[in-house]
Amino acid sequence: MARLSLPTTARLSSTLRVDPANNTVIKTLNRLSRPSLLSLILDWLDERNQSLCPPLLRRPDAGEEDDEDDEDDFYPPARSLPELRELYEAMRSRKGGRREVVDRVLEGDWRYGLSLYQLAMADLQYLYDHPGSLRWTAYRVQRLRAPAHEDDAEGPEVADRESTAVPRFHPSTFLQNLQAEVLPDVKAHYNFDRPKGMPLLLLRIFIVDSPYNTDLAVSTRHRGRPSHSLAGSGRSGSNATTSFDTSRTIYIAFPDASPHIYISKSASAASTSSGAAGEAKSLRALIVEGIPKALSRPRERYALKGTGLSTKNLGAMLAVKGAGRTNAAGGGWSVYAGTETKDLKADNPLQTLRLLLPTPPLSDASSTTQDEEVAAAGGDADRSRKRRRLLLADPDEAEDEKQRKRARAAAQARFGDAAKVDDGKGVERLDVAIEDPFPTDTAVPLLDDDDYDTRRGADAGEPSRRKSKGGRKSILDLSLSQEDLEDVSNARGKGRAGQEGEESWAPRVRLSFHGSHVFAGLRQLVEAGIVDGERMPGWMTGEEGVTAGAVRHGRIKGFRGSGV
Repeated sequence: MARLSLPTTARLSSTLRVDPANNTVIKTLNRLSRPSLLSLILDWLDERNQSLCPPLLRRPDAGEEDDEDDEDDFYPPARSLPELRELYEAMRSRKGGRREVVDRVLEGDWRYGLSLYQLAMADLQYLYDHPGSLRWTAYRVQRLRAPAHEDDAEGPEVADRESTAVPRFHPSTFLQNLQAEVLPDVKAHYNFDRPKGMPLLLLRIFIVDSPYNTDLAVSTRHRGRPSHSLAGSGRSGSNATTSFDTSRTIYIAFPDASPHIYISKSASAASTSSGAAGEAKSLRALIVEGIPKALSRPRERYALKGTGLSTKNLGAMLAVKGAGRTNAAGGGWSVYAGTETKDLKADNPLQTLRLLLPTPPLSDASSTTQDEEVAAAGGDADRSRKRRRLLLADPDEAEDEKQRKRARAAAQARFGDAAKVDDGKGVERLDVAIEDPFPTDTAVPLLDDDDYDTRRGADAGEPSRRKSKGGRKSILDLSLSQEDLEDVSNARGKGRAGQEGEESWAPRVRLSFHGSHVFAGLRQLVEAGIVDGERMPGWMTGEEGVTAGAVRHGRIKGFRGSGV
């Protein structure tokens, strides 16, 4: 009697095999390098992974007829697991191409298909080999305010900005709740992994459009030995196979002890067709909407709030939205976030140890040591003294040297220990929209009519003081809350319309910085004197922790209204 496959809400099992003729399997293996692929195969052959990655081995009770069949086979099965492991060890020790390894996997040792767990390991291996292949977006897990009355339960959800609660995360419970939020006609395979050297837990979600959680979800070919017209032969089998789109793979990173999560966006989604890209985007939105619901509990609801931070560098993401001390200490404030011994010994007002053990005055020995270090950095002591004499002889050169030192000091003050070229925390793009109104003599958008007239009367006798402050600084009120800023920005052009007879004009200014490390490049521009480090805004130093935002009234806000 044939087996029946009924629609179900259960997730896909890791032991389900995908046909080796599937294009997704072929592409997944072919994008790995030969050393990386061989290392991955040896992990498959580990004793602990045999329940999920079993290869094809010769039966112990095989007779002479089976031996004759194996002689006709181009890749005869190995007799035991150690023998197969030695074979791949020998392939790793000699030179060769990647095609040799892929053909043996698909047409030999795993000719009956690769499990979903093996595909997940291959995808993760590629991610570790190419960390910049995915773009990550940071979200903050924000608790929602409980409704005070039953009538308020049907209204819009309101975030509790004063709450510091973080949901309790348990992997198995989270997956169970997340699967309950996914539509019944969509199945997903989940795989957790912990990258080496990173304090986070990585979740890979592979989404398939199928109501079944059996072999029908991953392939239409019946279980059995597939035809030998596989990868690279240019011929397809008689039975059709299910085609997967790589953009339907979503990664979710859960940093340790942090109220943020990172969600990936496939970098290859733009290269797919419009229909496939739209379908992948809708499936991704479905998963993203289910994440806060899976983290919520009765009377404890959460929502995801955008932070305006998006980058391909997980290290930069952990530095800005992780569990360390650099979350709220970007740019020049990074000097207060050091944890190493040299940082503890530095002149830091936050270190109480400095108050107990003050630094003694410089002695002759210490000053001599500093001179030797300066001389060693610039060459030798004679060259340093000769340069000083040249500077004293040429006033223009002395002035240029003074400006260079001032620029380097300004860069150190504004960027601190952050934004170094070799710090491994590079952000490749920064997009900012300037939404400030064009400055005029009478434009004070943060004040109503009564306060505006009062302020003008009070400042009438101090014209020089108002002029020295400038248009932008005179309208900046640091005590305004986020809601006040939003209300002011919405009514910016309407408040002065009745008094002046016309709306305030705001030019369309968009700034976009590109590079391997945007903030390190801005720091080099400040050190070179091209950018004025004393007058540059704080969002150019990276201290706001956003990569996309809008500048309103001199302060940057997150992209599409999300606050900073």
